Amino acid sequence: MHSIWVSEWRKLPLGLTDLCIETTLRCGQSFRWRKIGDEWNCVLYGRLLSLKQDKTHLHYRVAPPITIPTATVKDESKPCNDDDTEALLKHYFSMKHDLAALYDQWSKSDPNFRKKAPKFTGIRILSQDPWEALIAFICSSNNNISRISQMVHKLCLSYGPLIGHIGDEAFHDFPTPQALRGKKVEAHLRELGFGYRAKYIAETARVVSEERPEGWLESLINPDNPGWSVAKVGIATEPLGYRHVHEQLLLLSGVGPKVADCVCLMGLGWGEAVPVDTHVWQIAQRDYRFGKVKTKTFSKVMYDSVGDHFRKIWGEQAGWAQSVLFTANLKSFSDKPEPEPEPVSVKAEVKEVEKDTTTKNTSPRPRKRHRVTVKVEEHTSTQTARPVRKRKKTSG
Repeated sequence: MHSIWVSEWRKLPLGLTDLCIETTLRCGQSFRWRKIGDEWNCVLYGRLLSLKQDKTHLHYRVAPPITIPTATVKDESKPCNDDDTEALLKHYFSMKHDLAALYDQWSKSDPNFRKKAPKFTGIRILSQDPWEALIAFICSSNNNISRISQMVHKLCLSYGPLIGHIGDEAFHDFPTPQALRGKKVEAHLRELGFGYRAKYIAETARVVSEERPEGWLESLINPDNPGWSVAKVGIATEPLGYRHVHEQLLLLSGVGPKVADCVCLMGLGWGEAVPVDTHVWQIAQRDYRFGKVKTKTFSKVMYDSVGDHFRKIWGEQAGWAQSVLFTANLKSFSDKPEPEPEPVSVKAEVKEVEKDTTTKNTSPRPRKRHRVTVKVEEHTSTQTARPVRKRKKTSG
């Protein structure tokens, strides 16, 4: 078997506006990256990757694996190179998309995005393994990023194969569906603090591994954004599209509309998927004048109306634009500084202009405002919301 690892650092020419790993790996997409010193570390497809970044390059290396799980070996039909890590990274960070062009498109169509985006450049949607995305976002129900990360780490530690070490810290790959099925797994996950999610994980693992054909989950991947996995893909019996894939995911235990959209966007390559949770609903209310009704969970009609509204504004990659505003709304990024502006030489020309001092009545006629209130029956919180500061009333 050919080697798939290198021990020395290599680099990709990549500026922070094209990819910022410090933001992308912390904004609630993937929950397995761990930072040690200035390096981000994670196991992807059987290899232990380390990343670090400066203003002009993404640096990477692969630690020697203890074993190479057969399930993660690449398809032999692809070129057999000694190291395909660069190709994996380009796939994982969805580098085929021109991020600068997308930001420009969204800024032109949406004044709110244009206002928020300068502080949050370089956010890309990850192209993750569909199975990992499915289970990770089942864990996200009524949860926050820190606790989801702890749960996913426990899953890997308990049921995933050991791949390697960085110092004294062990790194495991994500467990397979076969490893997570069964009553014993459910009971153990409850002991580990997964609560009601334990049943959802074990049942979904059983359904995917026993009731669905091999490669079923991979068969739901957007054909325009093919995955890295080599599992055999089943033949689709119905036309493949985002709406169809979303409905198929809803049939699984523990998968509601928001979880289904997260999997569609970050695991299956459907860029138009817009996950709607606490933050996105808050954004819709505050910045896009949706109804101000306080509720615990969303109705399906309300959920779809928010997603459709953003798809109309942002287009085919609406989920990417949503991730930027979602990140801007997270408390952990509330103090993110403005990027340093590049020096620009400006020539100023001064002209004398005669001032017209004639007084004119320019008061416009008052306009009547029509407010549309959209009723929301329910609402579910999955992250720690960024606080909204209220002005204190002062006696005049």
